[in-house]
Amino acid sequence: MVDKRILASFSGRLRNLFSKSKGSTTTRNLKVIFHDFPGGVEGFELIARFCYNNGKIDITASNIVLLSSAAHFMEMGFHGDGKLNLTYRIEKSLEEIDSWSWYELLLALKHCQDLLPNADTKFILEKILVCLIERLALPGVASPYMPFSDDSFEFSCDKRSTDSTKNYSRETWWFEDLLFLNVDLVDKVINIMVFQNFDHDKICKFLFYYRRSRFLGASPAEKCRITEVVINLLSLLDRSSLSCKGLFDILRVASSLKLRKCYHNKLESLIGSQLNHATVDYLLVPSPPGKDYSYDASLVSRLVKTFLLESSSWLSMSQLNKVARLMDSYVAEVSPDPHLRPSMFTALLMVLPDSTRQCHDELYQAIDMYLEVHTGLSREEKMRVCRALNYEKLSTDALKHLALNSKFPSRLAVQSFNINQQFKINSLLSNTHDSLDVKQYLYAKKKLNLSTETTVKFEELQLQGMQWRVVQVEKICRIMQTQMGNIVTKPRLSSSGNARYLPKLCS
Repeated sequence: MVDKRILASFSGRLRNLFSKSKGSTTTRNLKVIFHDFPGGVEGFELIARFCYNNGKIDITASNIVLLSSAAHFMEMGFHGDGKLNLTYRIEKSLEEIDSWSWYELLLALKHCQDLLPNADTKFILEKILVCLIERLALPGVASPYMPFSDDSFEFSCDKRSTDSTKNYSRETWWFEDLLFLNVDLVDKVINIMVFQNFDHDKICKFLFYYRRSRFLGASPAEKCRITEVVINLLSLLDRSSLSCKGLFDILRVASSLKLRKCYHNKLESLIGSQLNHATVDYLLVPSPPGKDYSYDASLVSRLVKTFLLESSSWLSMSQLNKVARLMDSYVAEVSPDPHLRPSMFTALLMVLPDSTRQCHDELYQAIDMYLEVHTGLSREEKMRVCRALNYEKLSTDALKHLALNSKFPSRLAVQSFNINQQFKINSLLSNTHDSLDVKQYLYAKKKLNLSTETTVKFEELQLQGMQWRVVQVEKICRIMQTQMGNIVTKPRLSSSGNARYLPKLCS
């Protein structure tokens, strides 16, 4: 039993309660029960000790949070600014927070997390967080690792083995120390860090580390909450600080969680902005549950569109070319999938503008594989798939292969055959050491060019005899090259009087 009169002399809450009970019963017989006293028995004992010792109590990092919460609950701030005003005493003690050790800060932070939040503990929490983050931001700060004396709170770092301590990074030593924080407190910590311009690279690494570590043993609902908070916090950081691999790790986990749509969109936006740092292995994300196709091609198509949209203000051609090469590798991986729809495959082929690729040989090879696997496509479906090819960006070998490729629509094969022969003409003329007059050039072109009637015939006959004609044209090219090499033309004078040769001719 405690003397209620002594407690009432310090507690405004008890004094008001007793004053209201006058006339109905004596104060001595009044029984007071608090079911929600902060800290339970421990918190009440601290308050009773303060009252019975006439305001004498040591306020330390280990009890300041509990004292503050209990003092707020008992309304113990009405004694002016003297030693009897517990609220005032606590505020004065907080002025010395800069002298607290690292582990005193962590202990006070844990007590803030364990108690139900109220206006007074929120004030202490912000003080602790600001001091803790300022301590981390100091240049050259190394791990303050030392044995922690409070057995009631065992930090993760106390469990580190000798080997792990040796390998601990100077920049990430605090990661394990903050793992005890719940996700709501991590949200508050990172927001303060961002506001104080804390190093974004370190923040990013910590968030990835925190998510992986806290997932161990967590329920699906907890994993979902952690993932959503981490995604939201990552979106506050500079895009250059983000890890592309880390983002894809989150994406793979997020696909099995019931994240809200806005967080899925936010994650894809983050990944899209970093797509030029990805490898093809990152893109091979399994298809959603219930889908027949192997990989989530729709996701990759969205990521590329996001990359073009998010990065439009700073994109360089080299970055675009890098993403184009990445997509070439990706379509080569997914093209053998028998369940990949033609519309989706076409979308992958055409998601990037033509200017991002200097050569279309890899696209041709992917389309060739796709048509080999999907033998049941109609002529119209094949034409739509092949629409992504720019025949002028195909090598001579690729054009030759396409001209004889029965898997492609005949019209495209004929087109590639004609382009191939045109390349031969241009190559023949450019390799001739002596210049030609216009009459000789037209003669060569007439002899090598395929007539319109022949083109129609090729299409009607489905390219029968194409290989024979290729061989014949190549023979003619060799003959013409020999003949034109023997032709000697006189140099023509320019308007300035200097001798020059005719420019290279092309059709």
